[in-house]
Amino acid sequence: MEKEWKSSTRQEYRTHKCCELNEKCIDKEVRVAGFIENVRDHGGVIFVDVRDDSGVIQVVSNDDSIFEGITKESSVTVKGVIRKRDEDDYNERIITGTIELLVEEFTILGKANNVLPFEVITSKEVNEDVRLKYRYLDLRNPKVKRNIIFRSKIISFLRSLMSNDDFLEIQTPILTASSPEGARDFIVPSRKYKGKFYALPQAPQQFKQLLMCGGFDKYFQVAPCFRDEDARSDRLYGEFYQLDLEMAFVNEEDVLEVGEKIFYEAFLEFAKDKKISPRPFKRLTFKEAMDKYGTDKPDLRNPLEIIDVTSVFEETTFRPFRGVDVKAIVVDDIADKSNSWFNELVDYAKEIGMPGIGYFKIMSDMSFAGPIDKFLSDDEREELIKVAKLKEDSVIFFIADRNYACKYASLIRDELGRKLDLIDKNEYAFCIVKDFPMFEWSEEDEKYIFTHNPFSMPQGGMDSLNNKKEDEILAYQYDFVCNGVEMASGAVRNHDIAIMKKVFEIAGYSEDELQKRFKALYEAFKYGAPPHAGMALGIDRMIMLLLDEDSIRETIAFPMTAGGTDLLMNSPSEVSELQLREDHIKIRD
Repeated sequence: MEKEWKSSTRQEYRTHKCCELNEKCIDKEVRVAGFIENVRDHGGVIFVDVRDDSGVIQVVSNDDSIFEGITKESSVTVKGVIRKRDEDDYNERIITGTIELLVEEFTILGKANNVLPFEVITSKEVNEDVRLKYRYLDLRNPKVKRNIIFRSKIISFLRSLMSNDDFLEIQTPILTASSPEGARDFIVPSRKYKGKFYALPQAPQQFKQLLMCGGFDKYFQVAPCFRDEDARSDRLYGEFYQLDLEMAFVNEEDVLEVGEKIFYEAFLEFAKDKKISPRPFKRLTFKEAMDKYGTDKPDLRNPLEIIDVTSVFEETTFRPFRGVDVKAIVVDDIADKSNSWFNELVDYAKEIGMPGIGYFKIMSDMSFAGPIDKFLSDDEREELIKVAKLKEDSVIFFIADRNYACKYASLIRDELGRKLDLIDKNEYAFCIVKDFPMFEWSEEDEKYIFTHNPFSMPQGGMDSLNNKKEDEILAYQYDFVCNGVEMASGAVRNHDIAIMKKVFEIAGYSEDELQKRFKALYEAFKYGAPPHAGMALGIDRMIMLLLDEDSIRETIAFPMTAGGTDLLMNSPSEVSELQLREDHIKIRD
């Protein structure tokens, strides 16, 4: 599709983008500007490719001396006449492949060094540290640039979606107070108040709840968040962006419907050629997710499920299955796999920390064949056939462990999905995991701590807090998960001051400490706080998934390394003694 480009009236550097030039422009005088991508000498005739952010145009001159001394990646402006290429010279890989620009004027605007750190067009194959050090060159790569342009379009679409649904965009502070929200804060020293510190927000959590207390019905923000936690392939170090939203006078289902609409509409718009889960998304309780998939972030493209067979082995004489949790995964019609195939799975089990993995095949007479069959009793075999619904040619895999059976079973399920090619790469399978435990026991702290957001409403309210065991109390908390990746997290918020006191008391906070740490919410809840709920969608992860990138850093214009350094700007860096003194800081040895 042809695109109309809105240029300035002066047109000093260009009249057209490369993508706008086609055979309709033949014999027209135009001016383009961009970077020199390639210089080719074809038997004394020099061809130059000029690239802008829309595409590439081949430039040629009757006087080759005009190109003398040019270097790749120099910025240039070129004036000339469009002409048709010879058919033998057509280049079907670019949209301007049937035309070229015959030069009248050629001006170098910014000359590049003769030696480049890397070839721009193949920069994605270069060591990441080198790419990030020269990120401005890396961004010239059309594949890299495509991701950043895609990011801009996604964020613009999300903003439009929210505004059309009567959400009001409001910016919340970047400099705020430190609060315990699950990760380390980035702290900022105060020059004016000696010994005191601001903190960068881990999330706009308290502010958006205060907006609800302030009488706003629907808030959203493309919010920067800052957490001093280690990076992973799907988590950036230091900062990330989320689509943050909150709603007043709503319940859990109201927010889930909004979340479903956002994800469905966004993926429908930007992944038109993929299968997307229809609304409503599948709902799973936390317990169901852990029981069936061994994780609260299940990849539902994988049809395999985990079953608990612990009860089958309550009286077993097989030592590895005694007194531990025993999970199993049944896969039909794979009994004919080679020994090497099964050995690869055993090796993988050892890599993730298991001693190995037990399994056996089901034969045509329903007998078992495998390394652990001889250790089972007839009663155990019969019970397994019933519980696991075993049939001819199926294979049952066992995962046994005292503490980590769920974790290992989840990893084995994922590996089986990969090895058996069960994962549809053209599908986005969404689900909602809800009803998370409010508290969990921490061996390190020797007390109950919050499993998720401390500001969530416990299911059953004060009655549950007073009459249930701590590990039995559920919260109105929910996650959106897609293809095994957590995409959003949210909750119905606690807006009752008495329940707030009790919740924090269970987690070991005195009322004085609660008042001190969360003074604004504590006070606001005294003045008729409305019921409210919300969620936050990970924008970076959404883009990573839509682009099918392995690293989340590929979605960011200027990311840090996985180790948390900015090689482009050389940060973190030392500061002067004067700056330290003004901020009342002394560096200890």
